[in-house]
Amino acid sequence: MEDPSVQVQAPRVLNVLEALKQASVDLQAHPSSNSAEFNSSAIKALLELETESDAPLYEDPHLSTLSQHLADLKTLVQTLHKSRGRNSLRSFLARRVSTHSISRVAGSIETEIQAWIDREHIERLTKALKDLDGDGGNEDELLKLLTQFEGRVSQGFSRELQDLVLKSKVFSLLETILCNPSCSKSLREQSAYSIASLIRFNKDVFVGQVLMGPTVQALLTMSSTHSIKVLCELIKSIKSPLVDEIESNGEIPKIINLLDMKDLQMKLLAMDCMLEIGYFGRKEAIDAMLEQGLVKKLVELQRSELGGDLIEMERFEEKEKNDRGVGAGGVVESKRESRERKFLKRHPFASCVARFAVQLEVGEGLRQRERRALKQEILLRVREASASDAEAATIVAEVLWGSSP
Repeated sequence: MEDPSVQVQAPRVLNVLEALKQASVDLQAHPSSNSAEFNSSAIKALLELETESDAPLYEDPHLSTLSQHLADLKTLVQTLHKSRGRNSLRSFLARRVSTHSISRVAGSIETEIQAWIDREHIERLTKALKDLDGDGGNEDELLKLLTQFEGRVSQGFSRELQDLVLKSKVFSLLETILCNPSCSKSLREQSAYSIASLIRFNKDVFVGQVLMGPTVQALLTMSSTHSIKVLCELIKSIKSPLVDEIESNGEIPKIINLLDMKDLQMKLLAMDCMLEIGYFGRKEAIDAMLEQGLVKKLVELQRSELGGDLIEMERFEEKEKNDRGVGAGGVVESKRESRERKFLKRHPFASCVARFAVQLEVGEGLRQRERRALKQEILLRVREASASDAEAATIVAEVLWGSSP
């Protein structure tokens, strides 16, 4: 069992290192010999750390490099201090060299401090994931750690951080939480967001674990707005390989059924998923969607109060002009995109059949002859699903002309 004193000490040391990291950033920005900056809190904080031989930082074997950088900083600051007040060319050059060296060493200090912070965060996160109580006793702390982890990996790629994540098997631990129905919904959703952040961090390394694991099934089983949002993000990131897995595992009907839910946000997210699958999906995935009645559902959504078509948008523009007054032609035209966004905000399912058809037309998953055949299939299903000839004619015209807001 871990020493309680170590558990108390770790957050304190972490806070100290965060402050020191900020001090090193400030020092990189202002490595000047001016008296006001020379006596800055940034330099003082770092030099005080160097002189504290009994500081808890020095108990960590990983920090020997940091200790050396701090010693170098002390030497450089002393050299810079000695050159103050002298107006010779030699002193001027010495100050310039020392200032540049201080900035460089401060950057190295920042890197070493960030590496220590990462080690501490990953260690605490993996321990919390493994020690999660069945009754959710440490759930609040774990949620906080997961949020911090998502924020850290979202800052960009770091090989050292990637090595820590792989060595600690963080992805597998996150997937275990995501797939555990006894965990709270918020904890599972935050685990899903953390998984998505790892894909953004380095898709080449972590995508295989998504494709071979139960992540997609778990997200669809949850069927919350957050889980479907993560699924849509994963489809955008992983593209055709993930769509292939979704189709081969028979998950497409589950996504299409989300269009029948009463929750508007869920319907919108489900439609986004359908559009992304349409863009990246191969013929097998598109056929599966059509067989599940996707076109009929899209026609019904377009027919609803939140639907409409491009003709309706023209009427919406006319109303906007009347309310605002007619201005110069160039100004009106320049605001067309803004009016389209306003229209789609009020009518999110407008022209959704044509938008889906456009995704197939411009997407990456289909051959040209498959695009032509599927467009004809969509037109046939539109005529079957339409409530009137007028409705069918409008939607068919949009699909044929590739109308998409």
